[in-house]
Amino acid sequence: MKKIITTQNAPSPIGPYNQAVLVNDMLFTSGQIAFNPKSGQLVLGDIKIETGQVMENLKAVLAAANMTFENVVKTSIFIADMNDFAAINEVYGSYFNDATAPARETVQVACLPKNVNVEISMIAVL
Repeated sequence: MKKIITTQNAPSPIGPYNQAVLVNDMLFTSGQIAFNPKSGQLVLGDIKIETGQVMENLKAVLAAANMTFENVVKTSIFIADMNDFAAINEVYGSYFNDATAPARETVQVACLPKNVNVEISMIAVL
């Protein structure tokens, strides 16, 4: 059974998609970028602050599905510049326990929506 997950604590979709979809006990999040859901503004300028906003947006989506980062089994990280990897990884890693961290891929892409520097999506299970 498919259930749409939404929260006002994360940015509203800007296209024909939802923040997340729950299928049985698996949650699939859409990619999050550094929109501040309260101000509606992008958080850019410092890659660590930008990544923190992305992770907080994902935290809000997970919470709307009654999950936490402990439920995450897979992440996909898309970055505009691989030179930002270490800084992104430092912030990203602070949200997980190393012993139970999810599987992940990180890829550099040519361009991201709104010309942001990082976008992250997740798969979580109950």
